[in-house]
Amino acid sequence: MKKLLLIICLSAISAVAFPQWTWQNPLPTGNSLSSVYFTDANTGYSVGGYGTILKTTNGGITWDEEESGITNDLSSVFFIGNIGYAVGVNGIALKTIDGGSTWNSLSSGTVYELASVYFTDVNNGYAVGGSMNGGFVIKTTDGGVSWNFFGNGAFPQLTSVYFLNASTGFAVGDNGTFLKTINGGITWNVSYAGTYQTLESVYFTDANTGYIAGDDGTILKSINGGTTWSSLNSGTSLYLASVYFTDSNNGFVVGYGGISGIILHTTSGGSTWTSTITDNELFGLHFSDGSTGYSVGWYGTIMKTNDGGTTWTKESSRLMDLYTTLTSIQFTDANTGYIVGGTTSGNIFTSGVILETTNGGTTWSSQPMPTTKAYSLYSIFFPDPNTGYAVGCNDLILKTINAGLSWDSIYSNVGSITFNWLYSVYFIDINSGFVAGSGGTILKTNNGGANWVVTSTPTGNDLYSIFFVNASTGYAVGNSGTIIKTVDGGTSWTLLTSGITSDLRSIVFTDNSTGYIAGGDIYRTTDGGATWNTMTGGNNQLTSVYFINANLGYAVGSDSWQSSGVILKTDDGGSTWTQLSSGTDNILMATYFTDPNTGYVVGSVGTIIGTKNGGGGPLIINEHFSKNTTFTLYPNPTTNRIVLSNNGKVERETKITIYNLSGEQKMTSSFLNQSSMDLDVSMLVRGMYLVKIQTKSGIETKKLVIQ
Repeated sequence: MKKLLLIICLSAISAVAFPQWTWQNPLPTGNSLSSVYFTDANTGYSVGGYGTILKTTNGGITWDEEESGITNDLSSVFFIGNIGYAVGVNGIALKTIDGGSTWNSLSSGTVYELASVYFTDVNNGYAVGGSMNGGFVIKTTDGGVSWNFFGNGAFPQLTSVYFLNASTGFAVGDNGTFLKTINGGITWNVSYAGTYQTLESVYFTDANTGYIAGDDGTILKSINGGTTWSSLNSGTSLYLASVYFTDSNNGFVVGYGGISGIILHTTSGGSTWTSTITDNELFGLHFSDGSTGYSVGWYGTIMKTNDGGTTWTKESSRLMDLYTTLTSIQFTDANTGYIVGGTTSGNIFTSGVILETTNGGTTWSSQPMPTTKAYSLYSIFFPDPNTGYAVGCNDLILKTINAGLSWDSIYSNVGSITFNWLYSVYFIDINSGFVAGSGGTILKTNNGGANWVVTSTPTGNDLYSIFFVNASTGYAVGNSGTIIKTVDGGTSWTLLTSGITSDLRSIVFTDNSTGYIAGGDIYRTTDGGATWNTMTGGNNQLTSVYFINANLGYAVGSDSWQSSGVILKTDDGGSTWTQLSSGTDNILMATYFTDPNTGYVVGSVGTIIGTKNGGGGPLIINEHFSKNTTFTLYPNPTTNRIVLSNNGKVERETKITIYNLSGEQKMTSSFLNQSSMDLDVSMLVRGMYLVKIQTKSGIETKKLVIQ
């Protein structure tokens, strides 16, 4: 059974989760950043995906990741001196009183997204948000201890809030909605800004002059305090996410669309705009003074200007572009490691990448590929420190004999085998190796790749992973639950019956009898593949499994929606698995450990993360109980059945997971497009449980009593 550590209170589950994986690429983070705020010329903060909070104390030269204690995405950050607030999905609200060193969870009173936060002083603050069912404003007068709701559901979902002073504030949202208060949020006047576009950001330079940025290149201006609005010519149709003015004439808007970002600049109060196109989408914007500004965005992008927006430089760094997925990793000693992957164009991998570190991942550098064979790579294997092989698209097999200083293509389009995708390479020794690929392809060499033989297999399904226990016995796995085995060194292969139907991505054995496969779940055999048992039930999409010894192993991938990176760990030979906090929403593709404490994981958008403590402790659930919920659970208490109902049809999947108070997962079920779900809980023993309900709109957690 998978176990998730739960910290439980009567009213809420504390937001405590300490990721023990650090970023090696991109830097300072690979999580998307949504908001940025500077308190002075040197000190700034940015928040984003997977609870990311970054802080700089040197004007953005370096950024340190602060412990947020949560895994929920954060949407907005605001500071007054050392006191700061961050808000995000599922009603998450955080507060720091020590400049971001520690963050504590606040009870916001909602499970819906909080999109924007603004404080007029240390006690009085506002946040806006909502869902498809409607928007709201919440206000605190005691520094976030308690919040009052205004207009809950009375207007569309809100996206941005801004206050000119203690009394006068503004908010915008879906369908051109514009809100204004002149009495500190006690009442709000709702009006229409003259467009049905979603309005993403609002900013006023004085009591009369205000600007709104929104979808489809929308920029609006008011000169009468928001009574009426006129449309400005932005010159773009991209989504505009944030607007900021440094004085009455100089203003900036950032946005995104497709694969690009945009920075707009006006020196004429919006009459004309000049644009700068960036290679990454931008979501947040803030200036520390009239000259120095920052914008943040997609997968850790941080941009900075020192000259009032004339030029912008990238403060974040990455080894390759955003569309590179890293697929395989291996170390030849504690310091020297290699990663391969490829860059996508649409759904097609077009160019390959080989990375090397010689200092245990502190830095990584690119290695050259043959210029005429620069296809995407899927797997790498070194049988000794100098000799390595990498395989990929279009029958590409590369070899190095000098620890990666140079790579040569040693196989391409032999005989009738053309344009296979080669997904996995494994060598028994420096001469004897195997490659598995599309259409059931398995290639074999006995002379270090000088010659390759195509072996016959009993499947036409793609094979994604190959592993040999010894010179005679090997396994390969692939599409639709395919598992094949050889006992004669790859000369012949037999199809094993497993009952598994999901795609299988990775296989490893710890001895002649005991092996593991990663796919939709983790599967284990203790009899050399004759039978396989499902060891997890988390509905994850796992891509790689790796064992350091007979007991200690890891598996990585993503959740069922590919919206969060998943790392699982076992220390009892796969009998139980614990989900670790990966620290990222990015899809994870492969993992490798050089010792029980030191490990690495690679994945989408060039993700490289590393750990020095075995990945840290378990993931801690941090969702809040709230009176403002979407689902109703009844009867409660119960003895044998429960019903979970929603006030409207739930689109797509609803995932329900039940835990006991020790954090052990006892049940999991998924329902598609249902507003009422019936579960048999008769197998649960008497006691209290937690029911986690996860949909595309968010997560709710409810208490359940079994009598």
